[in-house]
Amino acid sequence: MELDNHAEDLASDLGVDKEEVKADLQNLVEYSVPIDEAKQSLRRKYGDGSSGGGGAPSSKDIGDITPEDGNVTVTGVVLTAGKRSIRYQGDDLEIVEGRLADETGVIDYTSWEDFGLSPGDTITAGNAGVREWDGEPELNLGESTSLSFEDQSLDVAYEIGGEAQLADLQTGDRAVTVEVTVVDCERRTIDGRDGETEILSGVFGDESGRLPFTNWDPAPAIEDGGTIRIENAFVQEFRGVPEVNVSEFSVVSAIDREIDVGADATTMDVGEAVHTGGIYDVEVNGNVIAVRDGSGLIQRCPECYRVIQKGQCRTHGSVDGVDDLRVKAILDDGTGAVTVVLDDELTQQVYDGTLEDALEQAREAMDQEVVADTIRERIVGREYRVRGHLSVDEYGANLDAEDFEESGDDPEARASAFLTEVDA
Repeated sequence: MELDNHAEDLASDLGVDKEEVKADLQNLVEYSVPIDEAKQSLRRKYGDGSSGGGGAPSSKDIGDITPEDGNVTVTGVVLTAGKRSIRYQGDDLEIVEGRLADETGVIDYTSWEDFGLSPGDTITAGNAGVREWDGEPELNLGESTSLSFEDQSLDVAYEIGGEAQLADLQTGDRAVTVEVTVVDCERRTIDGRDGETEILSGVFGDESGRLPFTNWDPAPAIEDGGTIRIENAFVQEFRGVPEVNVSEFSVVSAIDREIDVGADATTMDVGEAVHTGGIYDVEVNGNVIAVRDGSGLIQRCPECYRVIQKGQCRTHGSVDGVDDLRVKAILDDGTGAVTVVLDDELTQQVYDGTLEDALEQAREAMDQEVVADTIRERIVGREYRVRGHLSVDEYGANLDAEDFEESGDDPEARASAFLTEVDA
């Protein structure tokens, strides 16, 4: 059923204006709320007794708001407020996102109307909708929300303005401000929502570490490199790790100070790293217990560069494959296991040969699996220090390695230190 029909049925049942219901329903669906859940939420909001709700929205402290609340009235301080453009049903919509706090807690919000919010404002939002996002409540401010600015400010224990370091950023953060060094930057052409679009992508760094970025409206200050300040960025997940997104609404400016990019990766046990759900720059140590199928000499699609099987690409069909080298090794440290993926350069190091050497070995043996067997003999059972970017999804944990070095630790000394710690 089309959204318009859902809205008409709801408006008829609830005795309210169809366009108002449609706007609220569209807001919820836009943020991936299932249509049945969205309709139940609106029934609670407009007081349909059959769904257990009704009456005027209750005033609540932010710390007491739960995803089960239909609509509420809250007073809080705007910590951050940043504009962003989204596409819905072919139309570009501008929304304002950020965080709101009072003495009891903090909550994310999305404003579908431009109320003129600025960091530091103390506001009262009446009839603010509540939805669940990533397991937490979030406020939705729309046409049915009455919003007023208070003269007396609240004293809250949260920083106003969204200043953050890269290591503190998490997927879903909005309206953040960072000062970074452009570590790496390239201009690329992608298939965007309006056809071919040029973007900038690369890596930002600060004293706390590094994160990848995408700049959707190429900013000269980013492309020129150096140190920059970015206001109103947001963070999305890309390949399992947080990524800084710089939009057309972000303010980018060069700054006159040096930023020393942290050279050390975060060191974790494998189990601890996997439990994060994804981390951009991490170092783990463990033993290679196996080399998976699909390692050694492989072929890739010349169009999309994905690995192909028997000359077939899942996207482009029958293709003439391009030869390449890769290793997918299982690393285990006793706390967990992860698949470490080595690119062609690292694979050549552990194979101790070039792509041409591998092709020659495969021709002589009349079997390309001989290359993977050679790699297995050289790395399985040995301990390695691996640094790279970890992603975790329904298929498991994968660590795209930047460094892959045999551990120089003395196993006997480490075992003695461990036993001393246990005895203590």
